[in-house]
Amino acid sequence: RLLPLAAALACASAAPPPQEFDGRRALEYARQQLAFGPRIPGTVGHRQMGDWLDSTLRGRADTLIVQRWEHTALDGKTFPLRNFLARYRPAAEHRVLLFAHWDTRPRADGPNSTDSTAAVPGANDGASGVAVLLAIADVLHAKAPDVGVDLLFVDGEDYGDFYAPSRPDVLIGARWYADHPVAPLPRFAVLLDMVGDRTLQLRQEGFSLSAAPQVVDKVWAAAARLGHGSTFLAQAGGQITDDHVEFHRVGIPAVDVIDIDYPWWHTKDDTLDKISAESLQIVGDVMVLVIRSERP
Repeated sequence: RLLPLAAALACASAAPPPQEFDGRRALEYARQQLAFGPRIPGTVGHRQMGDWLDSTLRGRADTLIVQRWEHTALDGKTFPLRNFLARYRPAAEHRVLLFAHWDTRPRADGPNSTDSTAAVPGANDGASGVAVLLAIADVLHAKAPDVGVDLLFVDGEDYGDFYAPSRPDVLIGARWYADHPVAPLPRFAVLLDMVGDRTLQLRQEGFSLSAAPQVVDKVWAAAARLGHGSTFLAQAGGQITDDHVEFHRVGIPAVDVIDIDYPWWHTKDDTLDKISAESLQIVGDVMVLVIRSERP
């Protein structure tokens, strides 16, 4: 028998949105990134990865903007860097930006590292966030968003010393974008970093809570609506110096979605077997809902 109209509408409003994101495809995007080897600025693998991102995004975005510059590091090396900004509805004033870093760390100097001379493969620290963005690019290519969306792939996040004064050799691409923004600017931004861990636990990062509490609420409410409260934990985490702090510096509200409790962080064991399609699926579904919930 037919439900009364009010009940039917209530059921419809409570129903989960259709699943558009493909976690298995995202995992394959991570696999493709690791096939280039370490993506360390100034190396062949880094250049090949950048070229692959360029060609991949050109087939999916409405517009692709490439920011290019050269960076001279404290170690005396000079190397080319590239940010990739894939835009959907590029003229729309109401915009959302999601971003991740695509480079990898040259030294496995994490607290659990057994070989500080090794490079970091970067399956979770780098490839996972990029993989989610690429699979979101597929979603937006198949069905355009109602608002403008920017997917930003920043370079040079992980090259140098996070404890050096002014941090000249880390967060390089995010700093470059913040200093050379592309209008129209986003109303808010979400950073995805280390989001593929098989035992994913995402707490609310401290700088995000201070600078963009309303965006934290938006993201964690979307996760709760999808039933992912056991992954997106509604509790405060520590403060993490990451790409989002460069956005805060120029007044763009930004949050960091990150699982910092990752045993293989900055080690040679940050390999593909440490991440899962299921974790990527959860994060991708939440980010797609955040995008689809925005209205002009």
